[in-house]
Amino acid sequence: MLEKQITKEVCKFIKLRYPNVIFTVDTSGIRLTIGQATQMKALRSGRGIPDLLIFEPRGNHKGLFIEIKKDSPYKKNGELKKDKHLEEQSEMLCRLNRKGYVAFFCAGVDECLIAIKDYMEL
Repeated sequence: MLEKQITKEVCKFIKLRYPNVIFTVDTSGIRLTIGQATQMKALRSGRGIPDLLIFEPRGNHKGLFIEIKKDSPYKKNGELKKDKHLEEQSEMLCRLNRKGYVAFFCAGVDECLIAIKDYMEL
């Protein structure tokens, strides 16, 4: 399943299970013209914004942000795979965690749904 399909399934789940939760997805994966892409880049703080942004405080956390992946971004030994884009995303997730959000990678629909359920039950 492609990341965009995973994202659609996850959003459908949130709307059904948590209808009052405010959330959005990052639009950087959408195909745009060069001019549109340039405009959108100018409207961001930087690279690596997570795919799914759930603006729902729980416990001591301000919200849940998930970088959705088709497959795990980690090697079998637990290290992040060597990839500049993954490294940028990982750094952003760390920055968000330091600011009081819960932010991490999730691979596949099931992992995303479990993470969302766990967060919402805090």
